[in-house]
Amino acid sequence: MASSNNTAFQNAVDRAFELIIRHPLTINLIMSVTGFVITVQMLPKFYDLFIHAGLSGKDMSKKVLPGRKPVIVPESLGVVAGAVFLIMMFLFIPVPFWKPLTDKEPGFPHHEFVEFIAALLSICCMVFLGFADDVLELRWRHKLTLPTIATLPLLMVYIVNYGSTTIIVPKPFRIYLGNDVDLWLLYYVYMGMLAVFCTNAINILSGINGVEAGQSLVIGFSIIIFNFIELSGKFRETHQFSLFFMMPFCAVCAAILYHNWYPSGLFVGDTFCYFAGMTFAVVGILGHFSKTMLLFFIPQVINFLFSVPQLFRFVPCPRHRLPKYNPKTDKLGMSYTQFKSKDLNIIGRLFVWLFSTLRLIEIKTGVGEDGQYTQSNNFTLINFVLRLVGPTHEQTLVIYMLIIQCLGSCAAFFIRFPLAGVFYDVVE
Repeated sequence: MASSNNTAFQNAVDRAFELIIRHPLTINLIMSVTGFVITVQMLPKFYDLFIHAGLSGKDMSKKVLPGRKPVIVPESLGVVAGAVFLIMMFLFIPVPFWKPLTDKEPGFPHHEFVEFIAALLSICCMVFLGFADDVLELRWRHKLTLPTIATLPLLMVYIVNYGSTTIIVPKPFRIYLGNDVDLWLLYYVYMGMLAVFCTNAINILSGINGVEAGQSLVIGFSIIIFNFIELSGKFRETHQFSLFFMMPFCAVCAAILYHNWYPSGLFVGDTFCYFAGMTFAVVGILGHFSKTMLLFFIPQVINFLFSVPQLFRFVPCPRHRLPKYNPKTDKLGMSYTQFKSKDLNIIGRLFVWLFSTLRLIEIKTGVGEDGQYTQSNNFTLINFVLRLVGPTHEQTLVIYMLIIQCLGSCAAFFIRFPLAGVFYDVVE
């Protein structure tokens, strides 16, 4: 009887190992679903802990009833989602490498293992640095340099494993540049800037409940769809590598969106933006589809270009550019900045003239006590949407923003597949 039980147990173990060897994506999916359930259950348990630690803020876009205090919401909860993600990935490490470990013949894929570990190291660094930013409120120059430093492990792995810095030139420019160009050092500068952009692009498109986690979830699902489409191609391994990271990421992202949706029970903080941005940069760089990945950031690129005048201080930029809440109507409207036109340099005046001519901003002159100030709405995509649709409830506004994100992904797929043949002989 004992012998038959041992045989049954051994057979079950063998079947489990066979599943691990043959279907690592299935194991990853199971772990991702488990991570989603754990994160959903775990996040509320940290609310009081974060509030008592001073990591909390007032939800400025909610009506406060007479005699009651503003709603206090715990923030920086993105660190919990990041921690669950890292734990899942640490536990997952043996799965894709189990077959090479158990094979008697030599040939362990050390380069793939190093890529996996370097990717986790970079993400772990950004979770730590993002939490430090939430606690210490780092300056903007730190927000630009820290993601670059955290990308160094990825760049070193890329140099050692691949080292290729040659790009294929689009067809219209081949008569001038040839079929390909070696960018050398500029290619590594591009990849470092990619991490900086991904991290901060999500951060500056924020200010309403659910928008940071929501846009990250849409981008994550778009990358997953793209990876599954490409699994049947000749670069199966790199897209499978991307899926190993994207499925757990989307799981914890969906969990945090569940609690961050209107009315939000938590704020994700800069920690989540750093974590999400670096995860996207990791799969884009090591998955060898960085240009395609940037296509899924079309709304973020538009928001960044729209924000350039304020981000580079050509036009005064308040610390927070979130929409202005009207407690009487319980709706959000555009937020504004004020300045004296004579105090702007020529570039600032040019931006104000161009954006007002294109009707991207609303300009009011002769405001202020002495009537010498000019007022315009802040240069963000959220404010532009409010300019188009008028004052809107916060939940409706975030739905608009996520629809824009989905339309951006649809445009990305159109550019990546039907349109790519116009510029390239072989799609990347």
